[in-house]
Amino acid sequence: MSIELIIGAWVATGLTLFIFTFLYKDNPLFKLAENLYVGVSVGYTIVKTYDTVIVQLIWKPIVEHGEWALLIPVAIGMLMLTRYVPKAAWISRYAFAFIVGVGSGLAIPRTISSFILKQIEDTVRPLLTMVPGEGVTFTWSLLNPASSLNSIIILIGVSSVLFYFFFSVEHTGPGKVVARTGIMFLMIAFGAAFGYTVMARMSLLIGRLTDLIEFTDPSYGRPSLWLLGLTILTLVVMSRRSGGNPPKEEE
Repeated sequence: MSIELIIGAWVATGLTLFIFTFLYKDNPLFKLAENLYVGVSVGYTIVKTYDTVIVQLIWKPIVEHGEWALLIPVAIGMLMLTRYVPKAAWISRYAFAFIVGVGSGLAIPRTISSFILKQIEDTVRPLLTMVPGEGVTFTWSLLNPASSLNSIIILIGVSSVLFYFFFSVEHTGPGKVVARTGIMFLMIAFGAAFGYTVMARMSLLIGRLTDLIEFTDPSYGRPSLWLLGLTILTLVVMSRRSGGNPPKEEE
């Protein structure tokens, strides 16, 4: 096994254990790992942005391929930097206005198509489907998003949620039942979103624990075991040192 993989295993194990020490309490080990993570992330982003934007999208197309039209977006980008010059900061408004205008023009149609038209399409999907040779059919499968039963559920959910937010009518009698149905659908949606977030975080945790288990292998030098013991010992020493220094009494 190469020395690079072994060093990488030790570094990854150490930083992972340092991050996990926050479960005990805020400590210098956690702050060290946190600052290293932020610093490396910022450094990687800067280098990757330089290579992707400056070299691949600007320098090579202009110098090697003669695409001089790219000087226009370069000039607009340079105008944005005048924001840091107080006397010339007003020039950056033209660049920001252009970026916001183009960004809005690209984002608004996509947002309307994805979040409005697509939702309307799913809501007004036919409840009955025509199958060649079978005639009009009604599908009961909940596993098929396009089934007739799911279309009814979506229609009821959208209608009840919209009624819940329609405050011009008092929610009493049958309207109260519809509004409560809308609340139920909202809670299901919020719960599903929260559950998705939790599962994503659990996936990250499983990945880190899998690496820690893998790095107990002798071929890596058992960094998980050695660094775990060293981390625990360091926390014990720091805890006793902080416990031996009583807080100063306020005068």
